[in-house]
Amino acid sequence: MTIAVRVPEELSARVPAEQRGPGLGRDAVRLLVSRGTRVSHHAFADLPGLLRAGDLLVVNTSATLAAAVDGRVGHARVVVHFSTRGDDGRWSVELRDPDGSGTTRARAGGPAGTEVRLPGNVRLVLDEPVSARGTRLWWGRVPDGEVLELLRRHGRPIRYSYTERDQPLEAYQTVFSLPSRDGAGSAEMPSASRPFTSGLVTRLVSRGVQFAPVTLHTGVASAEVHEPPYPERYAVPRASARLINAARAGGGRVVAVGTTAVRAVESAAGPDGTVRAARGWTDLVVTPERGVRVVDGLLTGLHEPEASHLLMLEAVAGRAAIDRGYEAALRGRYLWHEFGDVHLLLPAENPHTEHCSSNCR
Repeated sequence: MTIAVRVPEELSARVPAEQRGPGLGRDAVRLLVSRGTRVSHHAFADLPGLLRAGDLLVVNTSATLAAAVDGRVGHARVVVHFSTRGDDGRWSVELRDPDGSGTTRARAGGPAGTEVRLPGNVRLVLDEPVSARGTRLWWGRVPDGEVLELLRRHGRPIRYSYTERDQPLEAYQTVFSLPSRDGAGSAEMPSASRPFTSGLVTRLVSRGVQFAPVTLHTGVASAEVHEPPYPERYAVPRASARLINAARAGGGRVVAVGTTAVRAVESAAGPDGTVRAARGWTDLVVTPERGVRVVDGLLTGLHEPEASHLLMLEAVAGRAAIDRGYEAALRGRYLWHEFGDVHLLLPAENPHTEHCSSNCR
């Protein structure tokens, strides 16, 4: 799916919301709400009033890693983006060229046997492409070093060119982030849940909204190539599966916070929509043809017009809703990317029961 819009460069969110003015917090972003093709405009702090008692939010607890590390290939400087740790101990990695402004640009991957010198006398050796789809991501071995220790000592969060400056790792963690026992995490922040604060979570719980934690460790995306996601590690705990099934049985809406949460919960769902405890690797790509079995709604950021994530949005809400929502986001000057504004996709409501304030379109 491609949306026939162009996102002006000035609509890229360059810094986190809390850095845009005095007294602002993470929740100081705007919230575009699509109920079918009906669009309304809100502050993110309005979220509790937009959900109902019995609704359930599925949230991703994956913590963000400091996944970017400087290195050298021969005399050339490179930046290594560590993406995902495989079962055999290798890591999928992307090599990029520094652009002189603190960000990076794409470079050709490989060939096999390429050695990258990393800080602390650590070596990374490229073995083979991760997929036959292309050579952007490679499996690499670090024979004489521990990658997680390398990231802790010398890594920094992955940053793309639309951001203004480097941010501390804490800026990329969410209120739901939990360090995993093996140190694994996401190469890039599960950003849809970034605007949540502990106070907002408390307000949601007090209104009868429940939370179901799942985990999906995201790999690196690409600013230049909008590929479908590669296989990623996920886990849906038994308790969360029970909560999701109970919410559906009781008439509540299951709203995923982020496309990663959709991928995790839909990977654990049977053909009848029953969710079971599951963990492992998922290569699921949610498309309109496949559809969704569990998720009724989605809270997500605003995606580039070419992004593969838009297929998932269309599967959840339909093409007309996405087209109408993105037109409204552009007219309303919403901000894009991981520090930007948020889009809540909900099922269309019965027009006889929907109460719409003057900000509806």
